[in-house]
Amino acid sequence: MKKTYLMIFLMMMLVMAGAGCSSDETEMKPQAGGKVELTVSAAVSLQDALNDIKKSFEKENANVEVHYNFGASGALQQQISQGAPVDLFFSAAEDKFDKLIEEDLIEEKNGIDLVGNDLVLVVPKDSKKGIGSLEDLTKADKISIGTPESVPAGQYAKQTLENMNLFKEMEDRLVYAKDVRQVLTYVETGNVDAGLVYKTDALNSSKVEIIAAAQGDLHDPIIYPVGMINNLDHSKEAKLFYDYLQTEASMKIFEKYGFKNLK
Repeated sequence: MKKTYLMIFLMMMLVMAGAGCSSDETEMKPQAGGKVELTVSAAVSLQDALNDIKKSFEKENANVEVHYNFGASGALQQQISQGAPVDLFFSAAEDKFDKLIEEDLIEEKNGIDLVGNDLVLVVPKDSKKGIGSLEDLTKADKISIGTPESVPAGQYAKQTLENMNLFKEMEDRLVYAKDVRQVLTYVETGNVDAGLVYKTDALNSSKVEIIAAAQGDLHDPIIYPVGMINNLDHSKEAKLFYDYLQTEASMKIFEKYGFKNLK
């Protein structure tokens, strides 16, 4: 009997030890590979198009998740210069992009001028100011533009007003905004009489009327470069998204929102 009890006891100990080992092994196994997360800092004017592209990209690349940081290109460039963890930069101005190339944060070969845009004058739908052209801006009491130092659309707007010899005359009437979407909001809500925004943003609003487009010789060309930041943790996935932005499917989405294909 004693031998029988001893055998049963030993067998139970072996089973428990085996279960313990199995549990330890399960806990020590690495978790299945999670999604790679990419951070893309992009001009706010690209928001609608890039959100559509994100959906189609992630359907085709289930292991990659794209996170956007939208804002004024100048502010985004400064964040990256100061070490913000970003994988790609999509700027609304070449000078902001070139600054990162000068700082060796982007290699020129890893960037491309992808899309273009137009600068347009907009007024509220119910405007009674009689503004029918850029020259009629003198009829406005308040005009909004982006802050030129950090907002490319504001930079192009200031150039346009200066080349029309209107900037000094209208400087006291200017209401500066943190980005082009805020300019649009000021116009939509009637807080200003007019604004200078990108055509792509104006086309997506039912509350403003496009009065005129600024001719190309009034401001620098509106070009959106995109590129990969150096020393990436996810260079393979970043290149995957960078290449996807240049596909025919992505370019059609950009064109749907009013951007010009510069490829």
